[in-house]
Amino acid sequence: MKNDRVDMQNGPLLGKILLFALPIAASSILQQLFNSADVAIVARFAENKTQAVAAIGSNGNVISFIINLFLGISVGANVIIGNLLGQGNKKNLQDAVHTAITVSLISGTALVFIGFFIAKPILILMSTPEDVLDYAVLYLRIYFSGMPFFMLYNFGSAVLRTKGDTKRPLYSLFFSGIINVVLNLLLVILLHMDVAGVAIATVVSQAVSGLLVLSFLINEKTELKVDLRKLHINHEYLTRMIKIGIPAGLQGIVFNISNITIQSAINGFGSSAMAGSAAELNFEYFSFYVVSAFNQTTVTFTSINFGAEKIDRCKKIFRCCMASSVVITGIMVTFFVLFREFFIGLYTIDPVAIKYGVLRMLAVETFDCLINTYEIGASTLRAMGHSLLPTIETIFGVCVFRVMWIFTVFAHFKKTLPPLEAFGTLMLVYPASWILAGSIVLSTYFIIRRKEFTSIQKKHNQ
Repeated sequence: MKNDRVDMQNGPLLGKILLFALPIAASSILQQLFNSADVAIVARFAENKTQAVAAIGSNGNVISFIINLFLGISVGANVIIGNLLGQGNKKNLQDAVHTAITVSLISGTALVFIGFFIAKPILILMSTPEDVLDYAVLYLRIYFSGMPFFMLYNFGSAVLRTKGDTKRPLYSLFFSGIINVVLNLLLVILLHMDVAGVAIATVVSQAVSGLLVLSFLINEKTELKVDLRKLHINHEYLTRMIKIGIPAGLQGIVFNISNITIQSAINGFGSSAMAGSAAELNFEYFSFYVVSAFNQTTVTFTSINFGAEKIDRCKKIFRCCMASSVVITGIMVTFFVLFREFFIGLYTIDPVAIKYGVLRMLAVETFDCLINTYEIGASTLRAMGHSLLPTIETIFGVCVFRVMWIFTVFAHFKKTLPPLEAFGTLMLVYPASWILAGSIVLSTYFIIRRKEFTSIQKKHNQ
Protein backbone atom coordinates (compact mmCIF):
# COMPACT_ATOMS: atom_id res chain seq x y z
CA MET A 1 0.00 0.00 0.00
CA LYS A 2 1.34 3.40 -0.99
CA ASN A 3 -0.46 6.66 -0.19
CA ASP A 4 -3.38 4.53 1.08
CA ARG A 5 -3.62 2.90 -2.34
CA VAL A 6 -4.03 -0.86 -2.68
CA ASP A 7 -2.34 -2.58 -5.63
CA MET A 8 -5.30 -4.62 -6.88
CA GLN A 9 -3.55 -5.80 -10.04
CA ASN A 10 -0.58 -7.62 -8.51
CA GLY A 11 0.28 -9.93 -5.63
CA PRO A 12 -1.81 -12.21 -3.40
CA LEU A 13 -5.55 -11.49 -3.43
CA LEU A 14 -7.22 -12.92 -0.34
CA GLY A 15 -5.55 -10.65 2.20
CA LYS A 16 -6.18 -7.54 0.11
CA ILE A 17 -9.79 -8.51 -0.48
CA LEU A 18 -10.40 -9.00 3.24
CA LEU A 19 -8.64 -5.75 4.15
CA PHE A 20 -10.76 -3.99 1.55
CA ALA A 21 -14.12 -5.64 2.30
CA LEU A 22 -14.12 -5.83 6.09
CA PRO A 23 -14.00 -2.04 6.67
CA ILE A 24 -16.93 -1.67 4.23
CA ALA A 25 -18.87 -4.33 6.13
CA ALA A 26 -17.89 -2.72 9.43
CA SER A 27 -19.06 0.67 8.12
CA SER A 28 -22.48 -0.66 7.14
CA ILE A 29 -22.89 -2.74 10.29
CA LEU A 30 -21.81 0.21 12.41
CA GLN A 31 -24.36 2.39 10.65
CA GLN A 32 -27.02 -0.25 11.23
CA LEU A 33 -26.05 -0.54 14.90
CA PHE A 34 -26.57 3.18 15.27
CA ASN A 35 -29.89 2.85 13.41
CA SER A 36 -30.74 -0.04 15.71
CA ALA A 37 -30.04 2.25 18.63
CA ASP A 38 -32.84 4.43 17.23
CA VAL A 39 -35.23 1.48 17.48
CA ALA A 40 -33.98 0.38 20.90
CA ILE A 41 -34.31 3.87 22.37
CA VAL A 42 -37.85 4.51 21.12
CA ALA A 43 -38.81 0.94 22.15
CA ARG A 44 -38.05 1.86 25.74
CA PHE A 45 -38.60 5.59 26.03
CA ALA A 46 -41.19 6.65 23.43
CA GLU A 47 -44.72 7.37 24.63
CA ASN A 48 -46.25 4.89 22.16
CA LYS A 49 -43.49 2.29 21.99
CA THR A 50 -44.89 -0.35 19.65
CA GLN A 51 -46.21 2.19 17.14
CA ALA A 52 -42.91 4.12 17.14
CA VAL A 53 -40.85 0.95 16.52
CA ALA A 54 -43.23 -0.13 13.77
CA ALA A 55 -43.07 3.33 12.14
CA ILE A 56 -39.26 3.34 11.96
CA GLY A 57 -38.92 -0.31 10.93
CA SER A 58 -41.61 -0.26 8.26
CA ASN A 59 -39.95 2.70 6.54
CA GLY A 60 -36.83 0.75 5.58
CA ASN A 61 -38.25 -0.62 2.34
CA VAL A 62 -39.80 2.74 1.42
CA ILE A 63 -36.46 4.52 1.87
CA SER A 64 -34.63 1.90 -0.19
CA PHE A 65 -37.30 2.04 -2.88
CA ILE A 66 -36.89 5.79 -3.33
CA ILE A 67 -33.07 6.05 -3.21
CA ASN A 68 -31.98 2.87 -5.01
CA LEU A 69 -32.03 4.32 -8.52
CA PHE A 70 -29.53 6.99 -7.52
CA LEU A 71 -27.38 4.59 -5.49
CA GLY A 72 -27.19 2.41 -8.61
CA ILE A 73 -25.49 5.27 -10.42
CA SER A 74 -22.82 5.29 -7.69
CA VAL A 75 -22.08 1.68 -8.68
CA GLY A 76 -21.67 2.90 -12.25
CA ALA A 77 -19.25 5.58 -11.02
CA ASN A 78 -17.25 2.93 -9.18
CA VAL A 79 -16.95 0.80 -12.33
CA ILE A 80 -16.03 3.70 -14.64
CA ILE A 81 -13.37 5.14 -12.32
CA GLY A 82 -12.04 1.62 -11.66
CA ASN A 83 -11.75 0.91 -15.41
CA LEU A 84 -9.88 4.18 -15.93
CA LEU A 85 -7.46 3.33 -13.13
CA GLY A 86 -6.94 -0.16 -14.56
CA GLN A 87 -6.20 1.31 -17.96
CA GLY A 88 -3.81 3.86 -16.44
CA ASN A 89 -5.96 6.64 -17.92
CA LYS A 90 -5.17 9.35 -15.37
CA LYS A 91 -6.01 12.13 -17.80
CA ASN A 92 -9.75 11.47 -17.74
CA LEU A 93 -10.06 10.50 -14.08
CA GLN A 94 -10.70 14.05 -12.93
CA ASP A 95 -13.68 14.38 -15.28
CA ALA A 96 -15.15 11.11 -13.98
CA VAL A 97 -14.58 11.99 -10.31
CA HIS A 98 -16.11 15.48 -10.54
CA THR A 99 -19.05 14.12 -12.52
CA ALA A 100 -19.74 11.58 -9.77
CA ILE A 101 -19.68 14.17 -6.97
CA THR A 102 -21.86 16.59 -8.95
CA VAL A 103 -24.43 13.87 -9.61
CA SER A 104 -24.49 13.01 -5.90
CA LEU A 105 -25.40 16.58 -4.94
CA ILE A 106 -28.05 16.96 -7.64
CA SER A 107 -29.67 13.60 -6.92
CA GLY A 108 -29.62 14.21 -3.16
CA THR A 109 -31.41 17.52 -3.57
CA ALA A 110 -34.03 15.92 -5.83
CA LEU A 111 -34.63 13.21 -3.22
CA VAL A 112 -35.50 15.81 -0.56
CA PHE A 113 -38.57 16.84 -2.57
CA ILE A 114 -39.43 13.33 -3.78
CA GLY A 115 -39.37 11.99 -0.22
CA PHE A 116 -41.56 14.79 1.12
CA PHE A 117 -44.34 14.41 -1.43
CA ILE A 118 -44.35 10.62 -1.79
CA ALA A 119 -44.17 9.75 1.93
CA LYS A 120 -47.86 9.64 2.86
CA PRO A 121 -49.26 8.19 -0.41
CA ILE A 122 -46.81 5.29 -0.47
CA LEU A 123 -47.33 4.47 3.22
CA ILE A 124 -51.09 4.44 2.70
CA LEU A 125 -50.60 2.21 -0.34
CA MET A 126 -48.66 -0.17 1.90
CA SER A 127 -51.69 -0.52 4.20
CA THR A 128 -49.84 1.08 7.11
CA PRO A 129 -52.18 0.92 10.14
CA GLU A 130 -53.81 4.16 11.27
CA ASP A 131 -52.08 4.02 14.66
CA VAL A 132 -48.66 3.97 12.91
CA LEU A 133 -49.25 6.16 9.82
CA ASP A 134 -48.65 9.64 11.28
CA TYR A 135 -45.44 8.52 13.01
CA ALA A 136 -44.15 6.89 9.82
CA VAL A 137 -44.91 9.93 7.62
CA LEU A 138 -43.21 12.30 10.04
CA TYR A 139 -40.10 10.10 10.28
CA LEU A 140 -39.84 9.68 6.50
CA ARG A 141 -40.15 13.38 5.67
CA ILE A 142 -37.51 14.43 8.19
CA TYR A 143 -35.21 11.58 7.15
CA PHE A 144 -35.23 12.64 3.49
CA SER A 145 -34.13 16.17 4.32
CA GLY A 146 -30.66 14.68 4.83
CA MET A 147 -30.46 13.04 1.40
CA PRO A 148 -27.87 15.45 -0.13
CA PHE A 149 -25.42 14.39 2.59
CA PHE A 150 -26.38 10.72 2.31
CA MET A 151 -25.73 10.67 -1.44
CA LEU A 152 -22.50 12.66 -1.03
CA TYR A 153 -21.25 10.03 1.42
CA ASN A 154 -22.12 7.12 -0.88
CA PHE A 155 -20.69 8.61 -4.09
CA GLY A 156 -17.63 9.95 -2.27
CA SER A 157 -16.99 6.57 -0.66
CA ALA A 158 -17.30 4.91 -4.10
CA VAL A 159 -14.55 7.23 -5.39
CA LEU A 160 -12.28 6.48 -2.41
CA ARG A 161 -12.83 2.72 -2.82
CA THR A 162 -11.32 2.75 -6.30
CA LYS A 163 -7.90 3.33 -4.76
CA GLY A 164 -8.53 0.85 -1.96
CA ASP A 165 -9.40 3.38 0.74
CA THR A 166 -12.24 1.83 2.75
CA LYS A 167 -11.00 2.93 6.18
CA ARG A 168 -11.67 6.66 6.12
CA PRO A 169 -15.36 6.19 5.24
CA LEU A 170 -15.49 3.84 8.25
CA TYR A 171 -13.94 6.46 10.50
CA SER A 172 -16.44 9.08 9.33
CA LEU A 173 -19.36 6.75 10.02
CA PHE A 174 -18.04 5.90 13.46
CA PHE A 175 -17.78 9.58 14.41
CA SER A 176 -21.17 10.48 12.94
CA GLY A 177 -22.76 7.43 14.58
CA ILE A 178 -21.65 8.54 18.02
CA ILE A 179 -23.26 11.90 17.34
CA ASN A 180 -26.42 10.04 16.26
CA VAL A 181 -26.65 8.09 19.52
CA VAL A 182 -25.96 11.13 21.70
CA LEU A 183 -28.64 13.14 19.89
CA ASN A 184 -31.08 10.22 20.18
CA LEU A 185 -30.63 10.17 23.95
CA LEU A 186 -31.02 13.94 24.15
CA LEU A 187 -33.99 14.34 21.79
CA VAL A 188 -35.96 11.21 22.72
CA ILE A 189 -35.32 10.78 26.44
CA LEU A 190 -34.85 14.36 27.60
CA LEU A 191 -36.94 16.33 25.09
CA HIS A 192 -39.55 13.58 24.47
CA MET A 193 -39.51 14.08 20.67
CA ASP A 194 -39.93 10.33 19.99
CA VAL A 195 -39.91 9.51 16.23
CA ALA A 196 -39.12 13.11 15.21
CA GLY A 197 -36.09 13.14 17.52
CA VAL A 198 -34.73 9.93 16.02
CA ALA A 199 -35.16 11.29 12.48
CA ILE A 200 -33.44 14.61 13.31
CA ALA A 201 -30.51 12.76 14.90
CA THR A 202 -30.16 10.65 11.76
CA VAL A 203 -30.11 13.70 9.48
CA VAL A 204 -27.42 15.42 11.56
CA SER A 205 -25.26 12.28 11.54
CA GLN A 206 -25.68 11.97 7.75
CA ALA A 207 -24.50 15.55 7.36
CA VAL A 208 -21.39 14.84 9.42
CA SER A 209 -20.43 11.66 7.50
CA GLY A 210 -21.09 13.22 4.09
CA LEU A 211 -19.06 16.34 4.81
CA LEU A 212 -16.18 14.31 6.27
CA VAL A 213 -15.92 12.18 3.10
CA LEU A 214 -16.04 15.34 0.98
CA SER A 215 -13.21 16.83 3.05
CA PHE A 216 -11.14 13.66 2.45
CA LEU A 217 -11.58 14.08 -1.30
CA ILE A 218 -10.83 17.81 -1.22
CA ASN A 219 -7.54 17.10 0.59
CA GLU A 220 -6.70 14.03 -1.54
CA LYS A 221 -3.14 14.01 -2.96
CA THR A 222 -3.87 11.72 -5.92
CA GLU A 223 -5.74 12.14 -9.21
CA LEU A 224 -8.96 11.45 -7.27
CA LYS A 225 -8.78 14.90 -5.64
CA VAL A 226 -11.98 16.99 -5.75
CA ASP A 227 -11.90 20.73 -6.45
CA LEU A 228 -15.30 22.30 -5.70
CA ARG A 229 -14.64 24.95 -8.35
CA LYS A 230 -14.37 22.22 -10.99
CA LEU A 231 -17.64 20.43 -10.24
CA HIS A 232 -19.33 19.69 -13.55
CA ILE A 233 -20.96 16.89 -15.52
CA ASN A 234 -19.07 15.17 -18.31
CA HIS A 235 -21.87 13.78 -20.48
CA GLU A 236 -19.82 10.84 -21.77
CA TYR A 237 -19.02 9.57 -18.29
CA LEU A 238 -22.51 10.34 -17.00
CA THR A 239 -23.96 8.26 -19.85
CA ARG A 240 -21.65 5.36 -19.02
CA MET A 241 -22.43 5.61 -15.30
CA ILE A 242 -26.15 5.57 -16.09
CA LYS A 243 -25.79 2.65 -18.50
CA ILE A 244 -24.18 0.54 -15.78
CA GLY A 245 -25.89 2.06 -12.75
CA ILE A 246 -29.52 2.39 -13.80
CA PRO A 247 -30.05 -1.39 -14.22
CA ALA A 248 -28.51 -1.91 -10.77
CA GLY A 249 -30.74 0.82 -9.37
CA LEU A 250 -33.83 -0.57 -11.10
CA GLN A 251 -33.06 -3.96 -9.62
CA GLY A 252 -33.04 -2.36 -6.18
CA ILE A 253 -36.29 -0.54 -6.90
CA VAL A 254 -38.09 -3.66 -8.09
CA PHE A 255 -36.63 -5.54 -5.12
CA ASN A 256 -38.22 -3.01 -2.85
CA ILE A 257 -41.52 -3.12 -4.71
CA SER A 258 -41.63 -6.84 -3.90
CA ASN A 259 -40.48 -6.17 -0.34
CA ILE A 260 -43.09 -3.43 0.04
CA THR A 261 -45.65 -5.98 -1.11
CA ILE A 262 -44.35 -8.31 1.59
CA GLN A 263 -44.38 -5.47 4.14
CA SER A 264 -48.00 -4.76 3.22
CA ALA A 265 -48.79 -8.41 3.96
CA ILE A 266 -46.92 -8.14 7.28
CA ASN A 267 -48.88 -4.98 8.12
CA GLY A 268 -52.04 -7.05 7.80
CA PHE A 269 -51.02 -9.00 10.91
CA GLY A 270 -51.07 -5.83 13.05
CA SER A 271 -48.56 -3.60 14.85
CA SER A 272 -47.02 -6.42 16.94
CA ALA A 273 -46.09 -8.37 13.80
CA MET A 274 -44.72 -5.16 12.28
CA ALA A 275 -42.63 -4.45 15.37
CA GLY A 276 -41.33 -8.04 15.59
CA SER A 277 -40.46 -8.10 11.91
CA ALA A 278 -38.74 -4.70 12.19
CA ALA A 279 -36.73 -5.92 15.18
CA GLU A 280 -35.53 -9.06 13.38
CA LEU A 281 -34.81 -7.12 10.20
CA ASN A 282 -31.87 -5.50 11.96
CA PHE A 283 -30.06 -8.85 11.95
CA GLU A 284 -30.87 -9.50 8.30
CA TYR A 285 -29.25 -6.14 7.59
CA PHE A 286 -26.12 -7.15 9.51
CA SER A 287 -25.57 -10.30 7.47
CA PHE A 288 -26.57 -8.64 4.20
CA TYR A 289 -24.02 -5.88 4.78
CA VAL A 290 -21.28 -8.50 4.71
CA VAL A 291 -22.57 -9.66 1.32
CA SER A 292 -22.82 -6.04 0.17
CA ALA A 293 -19.23 -5.37 1.24
CA PHE A 294 -17.96 -8.24 -0.87
CA ASN A 295 -20.22 -7.04 -3.70
CA GLN A 296 -18.48 -3.68 -3.65
CA THR A 297 -15.12 -5.41 -3.38
CA THR A 298 -15.96 -7.57 -6.39
CA VAL A 299 -17.00 -4.53 -8.44
CA THR A 300 -13.87 -2.54 -7.59
CA PHE A 301 -11.26 -5.32 -7.95
CA THR A 302 -12.88 -6.80 -11.06
CA SER A 303 -13.42 -3.46 -12.84
CA ILE A 304 -9.75 -2.54 -12.41
CA ASN A 305 -8.42 -5.94 -13.48
CA PHE A 306 -10.93 -6.29 -16.30
CA GLY A 307 -9.86 -2.85 -17.53
CA ALA A 308 -6.27 -4.14 -17.45
CA GLU A 309 -7.45 -7.37 -19.21
CA LYS A 310 -6.10 -9.64 -16.45
CA ILE A 311 -8.61 -12.45 -16.89
CA ASP A 312 -7.05 -15.06 -14.58
CA ARG A 313 -7.02 -12.54 -11.77
CA CYS A 314 -10.71 -11.74 -12.42
CA LYS A 315 -11.53 -15.43 -11.93
CA LYS A 316 -9.63 -15.51 -8.64
CA ILE A 317 -11.40 -12.37 -7.44
CA PHE A 318 -14.79 -14.03 -8.01
CA ARG A 319 -13.76 -17.16 -6.10
CA CYS A 320 -12.18 -15.28 -3.20
CA CYS A 321 -15.10 -12.90 -2.76
CA MET A 322 -17.71 -15.64 -2.99
CA ALA A 323 -15.96 -17.99 -0.54
CA SER A 324 -15.11 -15.23 1.95
CA SER A 325 -18.64 -13.83 1.97
CA VAL A 326 -20.27 -17.25 2.38
CA VAL A 327 -18.02 -18.19 5.31
CA ILE A 328 -18.36 -14.88 7.18
CA THR A 329 -22.13 -14.58 6.69
CA GLY A 330 -22.50 -18.23 7.69
CA ILE A 331 -20.72 -17.62 11.00
CA MET A 332 -22.76 -14.49 11.68
CA VAL A 333 -26.10 -16.12 10.85
CA THR A 334 -25.36 -19.15 13.06
CA PHE A 335 -24.65 -16.85 16.01
CA PHE A 336 -27.88 -14.90 15.53
CA VAL A 337 -30.08 -17.97 15.13
CA LEU A 338 -28.66 -19.79 18.17
CA PHE A 339 -29.44 -16.81 20.45
CA ARG A 340 -32.49 -15.58 18.56
CA GLU A 341 -34.79 -14.80 21.50
CA PHE A 342 -32.12 -12.75 23.24
CA PHE A 343 -31.34 -10.71 20.11
CA ILE A 344 -34.98 -10.02 19.21
CA GLY A 345 -35.59 -9.00 22.82
CA LEU A 346 -33.03 -6.23 22.45
CA TYR A 347 -35.38 -4.33 20.15
CA THR A 348 -38.84 -5.00 21.52
CA ILE A 349 -40.36 -5.94 24.87
CA ASP A 350 -43.73 -6.91 23.40
CA PRO A 351 -44.00 -10.73 23.88
CA VAL A 352 -46.20 -11.16 20.79
CA ALA A 353 -43.76 -9.10 18.69
CA ILE A 354 -40.89 -11.30 19.93
CA LYS A 355 -42.71 -14.43 18.69
CA TYR A 356 -43.10 -12.92 15.22
CA GLY A 357 -39.47 -11.79 15.20
CA VAL A 358 -38.15 -15.22 16.21
CA LEU A 359 -40.26 -16.90 13.53
CA ARG A 360 -38.90 -14.56 10.86
CA MET A 361 -35.33 -15.21 11.96
CA LEU A 362 -35.75 -18.98 11.68
CA ALA A 363 -37.41 -18.77 8.26
CA VAL A 364 -35.21 -16.08 6.69
CA GLU A 365 -31.93 -15.45 8.47
CA THR A 366 -31.05 -19.16 8.55
CA PHE A 367 -30.70 -19.16 4.77
CA ASP A 368 -29.06 -15.74 4.29
CA CYS A 369 -25.87 -17.25 2.80
CA LEU A 370 -27.84 -17.99 -0.38
CA ILE A 371 -27.93 -14.27 -1.19
CA ASN A 372 -24.26 -14.47 -2.22
CA THR A 373 -25.08 -16.57 -5.28
CA TYR A 374 -26.92 -13.92 -7.23
CA GLU A 375 -25.45 -10.80 -5.60
CA ILE A 376 -21.77 -11.52 -6.22
CA GLY A 377 -22.50 -13.10 -9.60
CA ALA A 378 -24.40 -9.97 -10.70
CA SER A 379 -21.74 -7.61 -9.30
CA THR A 380 -19.01 -9.38 -11.26
CA LEU A 381 -21.03 -9.11 -14.46
CA ARG A 382 -21.58 -5.37 -13.87
CA ALA A 383 -17.85 -4.83 -13.35
CA MET A 384 -17.36 -6.42 -16.79
CA GLY A 385 -19.89 -4.03 -18.33
CA HIS A 386 -22.90 -6.38 -18.35
CA SER A 387 -25.46 -4.73 -16.10
CA LEU A 388 -28.85 -5.18 -17.75
CA LEU A 389 -29.03 -9.00 -18.06
CA PRO A 390 -28.35 -9.86 -14.38
CA THR A 391 -30.84 -7.17 -13.44
CA ILE A 392 -33.59 -8.76 -15.56
CA GLU A 393 -32.77 -12.21 -14.21
CA THR A 394 -32.74 -11.07 -10.60
CA ILE A 395 -35.99 -9.16 -11.04
CA PHE A 396 -37.64 -12.32 -12.32
CA GLY A 397 -35.98 -14.76 -9.91
CA VAL A 398 -36.57 -12.65 -6.80
CA CYS A 399 -39.13 -9.93 -7.32
CA VAL A 400 -41.69 -11.46 -9.69
CA PHE A 401 -41.45 -14.76 -7.86
CA ARG A 402 -42.12 -13.10 -4.49
CA VAL A 403 -45.18 -11.27 -5.72
CA MET A 404 -46.53 -14.48 -7.24
CA TRP A 405 -45.90 -16.32 -3.95
CA ILE A 406 -47.82 -13.70 -1.96
CA PHE A 407 -50.89 -13.84 -4.20
CA THR A 408 -50.91 -17.64 -4.51
CA VAL A 409 -49.16 -19.68 -1.78
CA PHE A 410 -49.48 -17.15 1.03
CA ALA A 411 -53.00 -16.09 0.05
CA HIS A 412 -54.09 -19.73 0.25
CA PHE A 413 -52.53 -20.54 3.63
CA LYS A 414 -53.52 -17.24 5.24
CA LYS A 415 -57.15 -18.34 4.99
CA THR A 416 -56.55 -21.73 6.59
CA LEU A 417 -53.72 -21.30 9.13
CA PRO A 418 -53.45 -19.49 12.46
CA PRO A 419 -51.71 -16.07 12.27
CA LEU A 420 -48.23 -17.20 13.35
CA GLU A 421 -48.18 -20.16 10.96
CA ALA A 422 -49.50 -18.02 8.11
CA PHE A 423 -46.76 -15.49 8.87
CA GLY A 424 -44.17 -18.28 8.59
CA THR A 425 -45.54 -19.22 5.16
CA LEU A 426 -45.06 -15.60 4.08
CA MET A 427 -41.43 -15.57 5.28
CA LEU A 428 -40.51 -18.69 3.31
CA VAL A 429 -40.73 -16.61 0.13
CA TYR A 430 -37.24 -15.26 0.85
CA PRO A 431 -35.14 -18.46 0.72
CA ALA A 432 -37.23 -19.85 -2.15
CA SER A 433 -36.55 -16.73 -4.26
CA TRP A 434 -32.83 -16.77 -3.43
CA ILE A 435 -32.43 -20.32 -4.70
CA LEU A 436 -34.17 -19.50 -7.98
CA ALA A 437 -32.30 -16.24 -8.62
CA GLY A 438 -28.91 -17.69 -7.67
CA SER A 439 -29.25 -20.58 -10.09
CA ILE A 440 -30.12 -18.26 -12.99
CA VAL A 441 -27.50 -15.56 -12.36
CA LEU A 442 -24.60 -17.92 -11.71
CA SER A 443 -25.33 -19.82 -14.94
CA THR A 444 -25.31 -16.53 -16.85
CA TYR A 445 -22.07 -15.42 -15.20
CA PHE A 446 -20.16 -18.50 -16.33
CA ILE A 447 -21.52 -18.26 -19.88
CA ILE A 448 -20.64 -14.57 -20.28
CA ARG A 449 -17.28 -14.99 -18.56
CA ARG A 450 -16.28 -17.68 -21.04
CA LYS A 451 -17.26 -15.44 -23.95
CA GLU A 452 -15.53 -12.29 -22.66
CA PHE A 453 -12.34 -13.99 -21.52
CA THR A 454 -12.01 -16.01 -24.75
CA SER A 455 -12.23 -12.74 -26.70
CA ILE A 456 -9.50 -11.15 -24.57
CA GLN A 457 -7.31 -14.25 -24.85
CA LYS A 458 -7.58 -14.22 -28.64
CA LYS A 459 -6.63 -10.54 -28.65
CA HIS A 460 -3.53 -11.28 -26.58
CA ASN A 461 -2.52 -14.16 -28.87
CA GLN A 462 -2.64 -12.07 -32.04
